[in-house]
Amino acid sequence: MAKINELRDLSSEELSQKLKAFKEELFNLNYQRKFGRVEKPHRFQLLKKDIARIKTILKEKKTNGA
Repeated sequence: MAKINELRDLSSEELSQKLKAFKEELFNLNYQRKFGRVEKPHRFQLLKKDIARIKTILKEKKTNGA
């Protein structure tokens, strides 16, 4: 789970890369769930929250012009 302060210190480019990586991992977990082989089901909730955090920070940076 990514901490909000750690994410705020990253640049927009780094945040976009992390967002892409988290979305890929979530996609893979959903694929595993379809076939009934999810080893860490708690990762769904953590990934969704991290994705939301990153989207929020990117929007904040966009509106603040930082």
